[in-house]
Amino acid sequence: MSTMAVPGVAVAAVDAGFWTRTRKAGAVLLALGLLAAVLFGALATGQQARFTLSETEGGAALEINGTIGAILFGIIAAAAGGALLAVPKRWLSLLLGVGLVAFVVSFLCWQVSAAPEGRNFMPLVNVVRGTFILALPLIFGALAGVLCERTGVVNVAIEGQLLMGAFSGALFGSLSGNVWVGLVAAAIGGAFISLLLAFFAIRYLVDQTVMGIVLNLLAVGITGFLYERLMQTNAEKYNSAPRFGTWEIPLLKDIPLIGPALFRGNIFLYLGLLLVLVIHLALFRTRWGLRTRSVGEHPIAADTLGVKVLRLRYRNVIMAGLVAGIGGASYTLALYSFTKNMIGGKGFIALAALIFGRWSPTGALLAALFFGFADQLATYLGAIGSSIPSQFLAMLPYLATILAVAGLVGRVRAPAADGKPYVKG
Repeated sequence: MSTMAVPGVAVAAVDAGFWTRTRKAGAVLLALGLLAAVLFGALATGQQARFTLSETEGGAALEINGTIGAILFGIIAAAAGGALLAVPKRWLSLLLGVGLVAFVVSFLCWQVSAAPEGRNFMPLVNVVRGTFILALPLIFGALAGVLCERTGVVNVAIEGQLLMGAFSGALFGSLSGNVWVGLVAAAIGGAFISLLLAFFAIRYLVDQTVMGIVLNLLAVGITGFLYERLMQTNAEKYNSAPRFGTWEIPLLKDIPLIGPALFRGNIFLYLGLLLVLVIHLALFRTRWGLRTRSVGEHPIAADTLGVKVLRLRYRNVIMAGLVAGIGGASYTLALYSFTKNMIGGKGFIALAALIFGRWSPTGALLAALFFGFADQLATYLGAIGSSIPSQFLAMLPYLATILAVAGLVGRVRAPAADGKPYVKG
């Protein structure tokens, strides 16, 4: 009896092999879980690791013996990795999420239990609030990336848009003494960088990645020069913008854990979450969204159907700058005074969040929160006197970015026309 080979099927089977992406992720997670159970379990102490549901040491808390918790959650992470070696691909996201959370909790059981007396607790409200605050510029930056790249324009200039927004908000907010003037100026500052990106990339077909890097350097140069000439010499006049206060939402603010963290925030927190919802619905439920996605995938086909490709790209890129500019203002109109290059690479982490979130507004939000948590975790570990070197803690958000994009995303597909100039025939 002979066997007939179907062209392409046998080759695909050979290429896939045993070590599929799911099994590779399972093997890595299994190794991490075993490492956590053995190493973290050995380093943890017998003290209780307390995870309080408040902002202080008091009140309700989740408690577990440090050694037991480190070993137990390490085993859970290893079990999730082992399951990935055997289950179908559709369970990848769930088991990977469970395993990574268990690994982090195992690590925290070690760190919290080993902290000095009086600091061996983790206030979850502060951690959740800090995660959202640190994720805010990443959320706005990633949304700016979604608006650009879904329409076919690579936005590497997020860093410059955030920085120009932060500077403009601080400068004009200080000169006017009005926080709303500062917010509008920040949006215009981000849109200015976007306008340059649109003009050179769409009109003159300049390489979009190179143009983005040039605009980042331009923003650093302009803001740095004006900071030294104006803000540094007369901070009271040019760098003392008013700040947005805290807005509390009645009833919702009293929800345990989530309420104090999410419903006692400033305008940027509410605006960021609202923009995620609005852009997601607009992108996948409206005519504008359909045209945007079609231009990002196949601009020639969209053009033949009457879509103004270049006009839509201009509009979306400028809107992206407005969004990113507001994200920059979340620094200078809510938290800090402006300093040179204060964004510190957050624009590039926002770009990573965009990729990690698979060019989706909700995915970008979750990715931004992941990176925000890594940043907040570094701050928390420094506060409790962790034995981990401070230099490594400072690297933690960037290491998380590299691992997420290189190891967790796997194969992702950007919009087909992303980065490709369109010349109307």
